[in-house]
Amino acid sequence: MCGIVGYVGPRPVTDVLVPGLAHLEYRGYDSAGVALNTGTSFDLIKTAGRIADLEALVDAEDHSNALSGIGHTRWATHGAPNTVNAHPHTDEAGDVVVVHNGIIENWADLKKKLVESGHEFISDTDTEVVAHMVADRADMTLRDAVTDIMNQAEGALALAVMRKSEPDLIIGARRGSPLVVGRGDGENFLASDIPAFLEHTREMVIIEDDRVVEVRPESVRLFDLEGNELEPEHRKIDWDFEAAEKGGYPTFMLKEIHEQPHAIADTLAGRLSETGRVVLNDLDLDPVLLRSIDKVFVIACGTSYHAAMMAKYAIERWTRLPVEIDIASEFRYRDPVLDDRSLVIGISQSGETIDTLAAVRYAKAQGAKLIGVSNVIDSALARESHAVLYTRAGLEIGVAATKTFTTQLVAMQLLGLYLAQVRGTLDPGAIELLVRELEQLPEQVATALESSAAIEELTRGWADVRDYFFLGRSGDFPVAMEGALKLKEIAYVRAEGYAAGEMKHGPIALIEEGVVVVGVATDTHVQAKTLSNMEEMKARGGTIVLVAEEDDDVGEVADHVIRVPSASDLICTVTAVIPLQLLSYHVATARGLDVDKPRNLAKTVTVE
Repeated sequence: MCGIVGYVGPRPVTDVLVPGLAHLEYRGYDSAGVALNTGTSFDLIKTAGRIADLEALVDAEDHSNALSGIGHTRWATHGAPNTVNAHPHTDEAGDVVVVHNGIIENWADLKKKLVESGHEFISDTDTEVVAHMVADRADMTLRDAVTDIMNQAEGALALAVMRKSEPDLIIGARRGSPLVVGRGDGENFLASDIPAFLEHTREMVIIEDDRVVEVRPESVRLFDLEGNELEPEHRKIDWDFEAAEKGGYPTFMLKEIHEQPHAIADTLAGRLSETGRVVLNDLDLDPVLLRSIDKVFVIACGTSYHAAMMAKYAIERWTRLPVEIDIASEFRYRDPVLDDRSLVIGISQSGETIDTLAAVRYAKAQGAKLIGVSNVIDSALARESHAVLYTRAGLEIGVAATKTFTTQLVAMQLLGLYLAQVRGTLDPGAIELLVRELEQLPEQVATALESSAAIEELTRGWADVRDYFFLGRSGDFPVAMEGALKLKEIAYVRAEGYAAGEMKHGPIALIEEGVVVVGVATDTHVQAKTLSNMEEMKARGGTIVLVAEEDDDVGEVADHVIRVPSASDLICTVTAVIPLQLLSYHVATARGLDVDKPRNLAKTVTVE
């Protein structure tokens, strides 16, 4: 979940490392640091806090003699988020520096051996172990030393390592945690994610699992853990760097909320035919195989889990296949029953979520067919899966998922309709009707965004409200769950999502005057029951906010009604998400919080 950046080349090193870390701050922001290699020593600058704090320290001194360097922005796992535990870490002599993303699961055993041999540690991190292990291998090349350590280390990790005597060399290594190389002219970059070097180059090499990469100004060499040299696969980045900037919006989150009409249009592009059919040529799975499937599992974490809930409704309703949804971190441990007639759908925005990757690997080992749903081309999830459905949301910087979630919902609806089409469980006329409604989604989402000012006005007095409930039934239930999660993530208030009918089985005891209850009531076949549940909340003093379609008569139950364009059940849930994103955003900003960098969170979870 941490961010790594490294640079070898002729540019002023701090001009690459510090802005690169700023572009990776969504991956972690409790501490940061850089190690600048002068060829005779490392200038080590690190601090608890944000990149701005690090930048002030860097700017306070002249570092023009630096020849290369590595940097890190941290999301703490081992050790408190303070300056001592901030990366980079060194050995006792200061000859080696290391930055690290992930968790070395057997670090305590490795550290014990090092301490017994006389090494002294100053931090509480697992990462410092690597620096001492490299120092113990001074007779090896740096690449061989890192390879040897990778063969001993357990867990998910990405490393960048330097020796002061070799300022033209950075060694990177990856298992589970992402790592990419940016290729330049007489310079090269190493990073956890593309934004770190996107303003300098669009040429890249993705480092796959159990690979070690040797990065010099003029070359990039790739090796496996047996020392065999491999041919790097070069790719071109098609993102515009401006996509990583705010574009006039005060925050990345608000920018990305407003990018959703375009993002959804991209998700749909080329996947809906003029004749009203779903076309998923990129899925590349044999229709005969899909017709043989007798059970579906959908696995995901966090926001993606709510998209998995939508997948269950869509696939069961449209294809009549039984669907189980699982929190990915729990999937392997319940010993699920899988075979070659099972279809497993793994959903991860980054495609690097470690729990989801572990779950799909387990399913694959049981013979199941895998479909990965990801926003990132050639992600680890994409490579593990038999087929991939890319959401095409574009770069998302804000930690709280917005456009990546709505595009996941649309992708799940596309997949549900495609399965129904292949299996013949919906007649062509019904599929065409739903296809035509999907085509209208970008425009309808744009309409839903027009409620932003009204929602801002509504929430202006809610800065001190501490308790929220989000309720929905059927397809509205995942929307309610996502609304609650979004508010928790960025506003730090208690926000609970429930199936509306469950409130009377206990949680209704918490409803009293001052509690805000948000009801999502767009799924028409359960709307009357949802409204009845909202009456129960109102009778106990709750402030009622209702999300409803523009033409629906919802009576007098709500204190405030937010309207969204009308569409068929399930399809309309995409637009129903928009007011809840805006509500969370405006509550958080009313509380004076930084919505782009919510506390304790990181964009990509690469540790278990």
